[in-house]
Amino acid sequence: MVMSSPFAMARGGPARWPYFLPRAASTGNPAGQVFQRVEGVPVSGSEELLRRLAKCPPGRAHWKEFEDSCLAILEYLFVPPLNKPKIQARSLSGIDRPDAVFPNRQFNTGNSWEHLLRELDARMILFEFKNYGTSKIGKKDVDQASNYLKTPMGRLAILCSNKPPSRAACVRRNGIYSSQRKVVLFLTPDHLKEMCIIKERGEDPADLILDLVEEFYLRYE
Repeated sequence: MVMSSPFAMARGGPARWPYFLPRAASTGNPAGQVFQRVEGVPVSGSEELLRRLAKCPPGRAHWKEFEDSCLAILEYLFVPPLNKPKIQARSLSGIDRPDAVFPNRQFNTGNSWEHLLRELDARMILFEFKNYGTSKIGKKDVDQASNYLKTPMGRLAILCSNKPPSRAACVRRNGIYSSQRKVVLFLTPDHLKEMCIIKERGEDPADLILDLVEEFYLRYE
């Protein structure tokens, strides 16, 4: 059964949740996700980008390789309609320096990015990259991403990591949403692969970002 959603109804089309299958609650998934991905769908034009990412060794010593690989995929997926990212752009004081920020100028376009602009004031799409060895995204990583979200940027940050988030990170993002209405999403290489599949089907890969926002809303408490 195709599931509907507020975003999908606003777009006048079906939700993208058919890309996911229900996952049993007893799996103990640390990320707390309720969907799993459909495997076995071939990827063509993005194969080299994904292969480069897959070869990146885990660990902070290889952070630059991981970041560059993720950025190449994100640009392939989202530019255009988003503008090219601002890399390591410093704030006036020099204290803040997010990894990458994609300007979102999708005003009155009716696409996924415009919906995010209206829903979360997502004028600048912030990405942080974490290439961990044995650890996972934690509470401090979520706080860091949230702190980068000053009012002009909006209320959407995306943490891209080679590992799923810890439970502490999931709990912390709930707290941030409660107090500040900021949404922090967790993106893994599996998500990047799936968005490449969606793009090569001729559909909008940003719909998966909407799906992740909606998944968060469903699990928020």
